[in-house]
Amino acid sequence: MFLLGQYARAIDVLFELLQNGALHIGFHVDTNVGAVRTLMRKYRDTPMSLADACIVRMAEIYESHDVLTLDSDFTIYRKHGRVPLKLIQPSVL
Repeated sequence: MFLLGQYARAIDVLFELLQNGALHIGFHVDTNVGAVRTLMRKYRDTPMSLADACIVRMAEIYESHDVLTLDSDFTIYRKHGRVPLKLIQPSVL
């Protein structure tokens, strides 16, 4: 959402995907605090935001899913410490 800030229509579409069930955020920070904290420590020099750490953690939990992102930092992040994330990176909105 942050990177879509200047694209009002894209934000609306993302909310529509969430609302109609096409996109689901199945993550609870409170049950993943330790793993998220470990990720943020590992990527402290990048730096990794809390949102980024949560997304990487979700990629670890939901192995078969890809990450939709506009953020190039996700090419650096690894799940389970060594596995590149499967990314969907639209080049133009």
